[in-house]
Amino acid sequence: MVRHNPDRFSIAALVAGKNVDRMVEQCLEFSPRYAVMDDVQSADALRIRLRESDSRTEVLSGQQAAAEVAALDDVDQVMAAIVGAAGLVPTLAAIRAGKTVLLANKESLVTCGRLFMDAVQQYGAHLLPVDSEHNAIFQSMPVTVQHNLGYADLTQNGVSSILLTGSGGPFRETAIAELAAMTPDQACRHPNWSMGRKISVDSATMMNKGLEYIEARWLFNASARQMEVLIHPQSVIHSDGALS
Repeated sequence: MVRHNPDRFSIAALVAGKNVDRMVEQCLEFSPRYAVMDDVQSADALRIRLRESDSRTEVLSGQQAAAEVAALDDVDQVMAAIVGAAGLVPTLAAIRAGKTVLLANKESLVTCGRLFMDAVQQYGAHLLPVDSEHNAIFQSMPVTVQHNLGYADLTQNGVSSILLTGSGGPFRETAIAELAAMTPDQACRHPNWSMGRKISVDSATMMNKGLEYIEARWLFNASARQMEVLIHPQSVIHSDGALS
């Protein structure tokens, strides 16, 4: 998005784990004011590399630094895409600063759904789900629901149910008795998608769909009777019926 629209968007800060090489590439391309790494060692290595390239990007490290850049006064939107519990504190910091949060981190709502949604309402933040399934659902919702995520009454707004689709993963037709013998490498051989190892394993066990179910509950104020998971091996229909 930023690469193709440099006249409309600029990046104030980038946050990463330990991938110094990738961060160097992105800092040189987008020239953020701040770059935050997960630990001091990675930050030191990045600082040296950027100094050699005459970059003016200031390098920081740690969770607190990530939270601080997420709440910068001149930041309008925060892409919350840190995987796992590590994304909780920075995402909550962005919400408490009243930002528009582009939410790709499932764990924020899975572990702290009520806390996060209450904070969104209290601080006037805005959530936009960018995880593919939830974004598909979001786009199909009435505007009144989109503008009041987590609190709108689905029934009163004409929404009868939410359908989440899943391919079933590589073990969809594997007998239960055979599952114990399956290896991580087999779990990562998804029939439709090429993904990282963690998300591939979560998909193979259907745990990922469980996380998405909980996330949808908080995002759309949905009850268990209003949500359904459908196994759809072809992965053509994505939640709201849009063709991918």
